[in-house]
Amino acid sequence: MRFFSGFSLCDDRRFFESYDRGGDYTLGGFSYGAIKAARYAAQADERIDTLQLFSPAFFQTRKESFKRLQLAGYLKDPQGYLEKFRASCFEPCPIQSVGEGDHSGEALEELLYFVWDAELMEKIRAKGTRIEVYLGLEDRIIDVAGARDFFLPYATVTSIRGANHFLQECL
Repeated sequence: MRFFSGFSLCDDRRFFESYDRGGDYTLGGFSYGAIKAARYAAQADERIDTLQLFSPAFFQTRKESFKRLQLAGYLKDPQGYLEKFRASCFEPCPIQSVGEGDHSGEALEELLYFVWDAELMEKIRAKGTRIEVYLGLEDRIIDVAGARDFFLPYATVTSIRGANHFLQECL
């Protein structure tokens, strides 16, 4: 499986092994990586049977002030912002070790302002690709209800009780 990591992360695929269909024709992405995976699936010429989106970054329902605050916090203190961000990703579970990958203000802005739309989803489905979305109901990063409502017409949506952004169940 080809996998796209979340914002500022690397080696995060291990958190999703229990959901991973594996295989040469599966594409997956976590959070910001879900955006990258969906875009890749829409443009790819090769066969992709399943697109797995783990806690896809879904901020299109958030207020502009929220997005500006996130960007300002990152630009003021990138390392401090990332520490708080990672802690929020794991809440309410204990924080676990995860690798730090590339990050930038531009990537954070892309993540916050990306709009999931019907055209993208239909383009992926028109290729015969099955879309699976996994959401943690205790996720403190994304708008879980908004994401669920958006993805339901296009994907199999699995909601996991007590799970955080990394889909860990700890309640």
